[in-house]
Amino acid sequence: MNGNIISAKVYTPEQVATMLQLSKNTVYQLINRGEIIAKKIGKVYRIPASSLSFVFTGLDYDLYKAEKEDRKQLSKVQEEIAKVRATL
Repeated sequence: MNGNIISAKVYTPEQVATMLQLSKNTVYQLINRGEIIAKKIGKVYRIPASSLSFVFTGLDYDLYKAEKEDRKQLSKVQEEIAKVRATL
């Protein structure tokens, strides 16, 4: 395999349906509602493993990670807001 190709685990809607014990139609509905992020390649969907984290987090994994990082900075943001309010 070419070393320049990015390797990421992806699944078909059928595989996801089996993993989550859902019908294939339900998986397609979740894709259409944006609850499962999928990429359409030609006429078929491929679902990156990272998008399946919605089941556990309620968020797409990238959003979940970003929110986690934001929470780490929250006290600094609150301090800055307090400084600005003190000058008003």
